Amino acid sequence: MNTTFDNDKDNLRYAEYVLGLLDADARAAVAREIADQPEAEAAVAVWQAWLAPLAIEVAAVDPPQHAWEGICRRLGLAEPPRPSLWDSLALWRWIGVGASALAACLLVLTFNRTPQVPPAAHSPAVLMVSTLAGNDGVAAWTATMDVDRRELLVVPASPKPTAAGHDTELWLIPAGGTPISVGTFPAQDAKRFTLPKAVLDRLGPTAALAVSVEPTGGSPTGQPTGPVIAKGSIRAA
Repeated sequence: MNTTFDNDKDNLRYAEYVLGLLDADARAAVAREIADQPEAEAAVAVWQAWLAPLAIEVAAVDPPQHAWEGICRRLGLAEPPRPSLWDSLALWRWIGVGASALAACLLVLTFNRTPQVPPAAHSPAVLMVSTLAGNDGVAAWTATMDVDRRELLVVPASPKPTAAGHDTELWLIPAGGTPISVGTFPAQDAKRFTLPKAVLDRLGPTAALAVSVEPTGGSPTGQPTGPVIAKGSIRAA
């Protein structure tokens, strides 16, 4: 069976979408494809499973002092001391060119290493995906569920910011059942959840995911109290 991964151009676009390398128009176009095409949604979910954890696990690094001093001098915020090698504009340009080339090489290496899409089988799928879209049909988040690892990864597509004093909360909606809270998460950032057994047992194509706006810290009642701003069905990747 042909999949989205057979199309090298689309495959690279989906990788760039997950890495945040597309401009606004291209990103919006991919978001529409995710909402309309199950193959695109599955391809993006696989790239998210590969790449998004890398961004989550990278620790923040403070820039060196000489970098801040150089910025202040260029903005005229400080008296410039004696020029040094690190203040050379040409040097930083070459460093920038080298960093860009390295990033491009890493992307090519990642792209050429074909991700392992879970094969079709008679047993329940290990990897599940869901596109959480608003009432306008635009994807706000995508969710990837890894049953073996008991993990759910939410990655922003084009979410709207929440008002101060509120959180976005993710819910599992079992067929014919009451919503189960998965947890709160920052609307603009990726978030990994460890799934309890009560959630794992309800995952599947008859269930759905939804996002509501709740007070800071989550719903005080254990059920959605604010507006539901996105929802989506769950299916095998």
